[in-house]
Amino acid sequence: MKRFSFLALVAAALASSALATPSGTTVIVNGTAIDPGSGKVIPNAVISIEGDHITAIKEGGAEIPKKGDQVIDARGKFILPGYIDTHVHFFQSGGLFTRPDAVDLTSVRPYRDEVAMIKKNLPDTFKRYLRCGITSVLDIGGPMWNFEMRKIANSTALAPRVAAAGPLISSVSRPQLDLGDPPIVKIDTPEQGREMVRKLAAQKPDYIKIWYIVPVAPKPGEGGSSTASISPSASPAPGQSDVERAAIFRPIVHAVVEESHKLKLRVAVHATELEAARASAEEGADLLVHSVTDKLVDEAFVKLLKEKGTILTPTLVVFERYGRTFAHKLELTPEEKAWGNPEVISTLDVTKLPPDKIPERISKAIANPVPVLDNIKKTYDIALKNLKTLEDAGITIATGTDAGNIGTIHGPAIFREFQLMREAGLTPMQILKCTTANAAKTFGGETGPKIGALKPGNFADLVILKSNPVDDIAHASDIESVMKNGVLYPADSILK
Repeated sequence: MKRFSFLALVAAALASSALATPSGTTVIVNGTAIDPGSGKVIPNAVISIEGDHITAIKEGGAEIPKKGDQVIDARGKFILPGYIDTHVHFFQSGGLFTRPDAVDLTSVRPYRDEVAMIKKNLPDTFKRYLRCGITSVLDIGGPMWNFEMRKIANSTALAPRVAAAGPLISSVSRPQLDLGDPPIVKIDTPEQGREMVRKLAAQKPDYIKIWYIVPVAPKPGEGGSSTASISPSASPAPGQSDVERAAIFRPIVHAVVEESHKLKLRVAVHATELEAARASAEEGADLLVHSVTDKLVDEAFVKLLKEKGTILTPTLVVFERYGRTFAHKLELTPEEKAWGNPEVISTLDVTKLPPDKIPERISKAIANPVPVLDNIKKTYDIALKNLKTLEDAGITIATGTDAGNIGTIHGPAIFREFQLMREAGLTPMQILKCTTANAAKTFGGETGPKIGALKPGNFADLVILKSNPVDDIAHASDIESVMKNGVLYPADSILK
């Protein structure tokens, strides 16, 4: 009953923006077309669009546009494929109350109220992605209602194209998030893993997602791991190596990947430790959705990803956002302040919490933010170097943010991700390629081959910029208009 009421609520909210496809021919003229995947820059470009797809791209000629064509003059502007965020979670708001398993603030806002707000705000959240030039997103894990969300987004004009995974197949449990439709499901045996894959397969997921959390080894004399919700039989022993700890969950990873591939389903894995990421790739994971952050990657790992054709989404911005939020040191970008949901952003000021309800984790971070900030720096010292190593080696890197997590704002978080990719040493064109052509490879079916590039036959999903992002990646947010499915939206009109 709850699912139907949710569907009716969101469908009614989106009724005014039903899926639209223009008729006739639209021609964009006089702009500079930039196709990051091919590296082509076409000055004085003419882009012809029929309905929802591109039919031709060429340098300007007198023969076009023709009489009767709808003409868009992009003189002095820069036209790119729509951006793609390959790591988001629509079941999370980005606000302070969205992960009670990370910090329990349910006495301030019950988690059930948070989820109700998230569902109600979906139409607004969708629009914020388009405002940022993001025309496709990959929701890489959430409750079963994720599949209803995908259906609604993909039949709505003012929404990005959405690919989605269902509940995360996990090595740990998160009971705080279970309201009857849990986003994270702890799996204890390989057969349970196979059963979960078969259950999810009925929903035609775009990915099966594994949450590969490696238990912390106890110190000598402490006995078994104290990591929450790990069964004693699967607990690490003192002195175990990284490989041995990662091996505890590996049989389930093997079973899940094998069953998924048998059913023609791709697998994405959250693995931030090198040995867990290595094991995931060895088992055949198609997508790694985080950078390795515990140590620098080695030559063997790079070679493995190349041989397997594994795609990696570095997902950098999220690493700073929990800690900075809790320590009251959050520094949102101008884009986040302008285009993020103000209701969500207002919750991120931890000093506004009732003093008697501030959890110890937050009070400690506020009192002494130095260890928190130091830990973020250490994480980036590793993650940014690893990104540059993998990019230089030719590994397919796809941009993603983990938007929805605390402090990681749906939509504009991508521009902070760009900043961090630039700090890692990637050029603007490389970053744009990661955000278009490479990111499109994370989509399957009919959608993947039709997004992320400026070429005939592709969907007319475009972003038109007022300044050149190849000169400076900061210009990637200087958006004049966004085209989705052949329909042009002035950027400033999308959130009105």
